[in-house]
Amino acid sequence: MTPKRPEGAGANPMSALSPAPNPPDRAPLYAALDLGTNSCRMLIAEPRGNQFRVIDSFSKSVQLGAGLESSGLLSRASIGRTIQALRVCQQKLKRHKVGSMRLVATEACRRASNGASFMARVRRETGLMLDVITPLEEAQLAVVSCAPLVSYDTDQLLVVDIGGGSTELVWIDLTDVPRAERRRAIMRLHGGFNTAEGAGGPRARVVDWISVPLGVATLRDQFQDVEDDGARFALMSWFFEENLMEFAPYKREQSRKGFQIVGTSGTVTTVAASHLGLKRYDRNRVDGLRMTSDEIDTVIRSYLALGPDGRRSDPRIGLDRHALIMSGVAILQALLRCWPTDRLSVADRGLREGMLYAQMAADGVLASEESA
Repeated sequence: MTPKRPEGAGANPMSALSPAPNPPDRAPLYAALDLGTNSCRMLIAEPRGNQFRVIDSFSKSVQLGAGLESSGLLSRASIGRTIQALRVCQQKLKRHKVGSMRLVATEACRRASNGASFMARVRRETGLMLDVITPLEEAQLAVVSCAPLVSYDTDQLLVVDIGGGSTELVWIDLTDVPRAERRRAIMRLHGGFNTAEGAGGPRARVVDWISVPLGVATLRDQFQDVEDDGARFALMSWFFEENLMEFAPYKREQSRKGFQIVGTSGTVTTVAASHLGLKRYDRNRVDGLRMTSDEIDTVIRSYLALGPDGRRSDPRIGLDRHALIMSGVAILQALLRCWPTDRLSVADRGLREGMLYAQMAADGVLASEESA
């Protein structure tokens, strides 16, 4: 019979007599949750230098806006799926003892006639208080999240956030900002799209912005009765371009030199993953990738050649994305047709990252680029 091992045997014999050392102070944790028309996503992170480190995350396709285009309501099934996902998020927030959080909902909850009652039910059943943000704030957060991907030689920037229910476009003029200051100037836009210089230095100038009430889900729903796959794609792309007519950059001819488009969305990252031939998604290879318009066109043509059944089984697209990818690339094709650039910078980042940066900047816990 093996004798019972004394408690603490094999450890430092003084450990039973000495108090345990105090654990090192941990940086405060922040959370950002984005409830969109199609997906529920959350990040929990801690500040690290002038960036942040993700501690935990959550992402689930809940299709909250399914049927919204025709009924004007969030359906019972969609609400049920979303409540389940939010319960998981609530458990993660509690487990990590998150001290500061921003939880938002976007286009589906803005448009649904039962959006307010849904928000009340979320609070009642999960304890989470979600803010339904305006299209303006949605655009601001998308811009801030993409700042690290802006080239120092970019004079004119177009940030595009293709969502499930809407698409935000922001045109930013950086010509008056010193090149080394341009990324930080964009970060300061989380406080608002104004043109005044602040204490932090020169500001990027937002020339115009627009929120088009067409995203991958709402655009698909408008043309789902068109049977031919190719015709449906062409109609979606044309229709989205028609909705850009009031956007200032659409009316003005832009110089190709110094012009950059940054695209953030599941559509853009899926196209990038398809271009790279990834069967398993790798954020490190996708985020920051620059694709030419020819490369994007090649991917789009491959999607059309596959047809609905082929796209459904293509591992590069994924089960959560196959039903929405053609409406997404219809938007993407329209954008590349309208502006004078043959390249797109791919951003695997969005509202969640923007909310984290904004919270941490407000609390003063992010280091400057010089000291990081």
